[in-house]
Amino acid sequence: MLTPSMRNWFGRSSQSTVAMLLPPTLALPDETLALPDEPMAEPPSAEAAVSRPWCDERLSVSDALWGEGYQLPGGEMEVLRLAKPLGLSAASSLLLLGAGSGGAANSLVSHLGVWVNGFEADADLAAAATHRVGLSGPGKRVRINRWDPSEPVFTRQYFHHALAIEPLRGHPPETILAALSLALKEGGQLMMVELVADAPLSENDPLIRQWGRLERIDPRTLPTEIAITRVLGRLGFDVRIVEDVSQRHMHQAIMGWRRMVRGMEDEKPSRAKARLVVHEAELWLLRLRLFREGRLRLVRWHAIGSAV
Repeated sequence: MLTPSMRNWFGRSSQSTVAMLLPPTLALPDETLALPDEPMAEPPSAEAAVSRPWCDERLSVSDALWGEGYQLPGGEMEVLRLAKPLGLSAASSLLLLGAGSGGAANSLVSHLGVWVNGFEADADLAAAATHRVGLSGPGKRVRINRWDPSEPVFTRQYFHHALAIEPLRGHPPETILAALSLALKEGGQLMMVELVADAPLSENDPLIRQWGRLERIDPRTLPTEIAITRVLGRLGFDVRIVEDVSQRHMHQAIMGWRRMVRGMEDEKPSRAKARLVVHEAELWLLRLRLFREGRLRLVRWHAIGSAV
């Protein structure tokens, strides 16, 4: 729990955020998450601080939350958990869609020896990933590229397997999944995690609207689990597993915030970084509330491409 002096660093607008984020939310997984009844107001300068979705300062917050080079709860542990069923080795090539700032690619090479071609849509994340893998020992086995989700193009039948981490971000699943299917060799495996909404999300709901603004996504575009499964089937994939991983995602998010806040007890952030932390906390409070209410879910698919 934050000390009174640390709370002062966050300012008045953040005290409610910190109060909600810390004691109730950092309880054990079987205890209740206390999330806001209404969307919270943005700290005055937060928008300016994140005019670029992934500025260097926000990347430092993400590193503190999930591990260096990661933008997802669970960090390295979760990426390796997702990759394990693919049976990756030094003889495999992997298309990593949603490479983030490079942590996943480095971990996959270091632990599994696989050759990784990472694709990232955001320019700042792609630049950070290129820099990160260039400094690492496994960097020779990693290549980072930009990609355009509205016009995805990958080398045809080049990759043994693919790992896609929330690749859609409001874009139609048909186009992106079709490009992935064409990129895989015969019998190649696809592991994907994606946000889904079982019922349409209304932009008239202030909670949904604020979450979409902070997440930089149009909530109305989120697909359903069934829609993605059907698209995979039409593309010739044998869908072996469809798993709701929402509870693990929520638990890992809470643990990430717990670790970061504990570290901030000993080292005060600058005022600018504190504002970014509050901004990130508000995003995650809203996301977790939507998960708790069942309006958002995170789903994992494991599918095998056609061998013909």
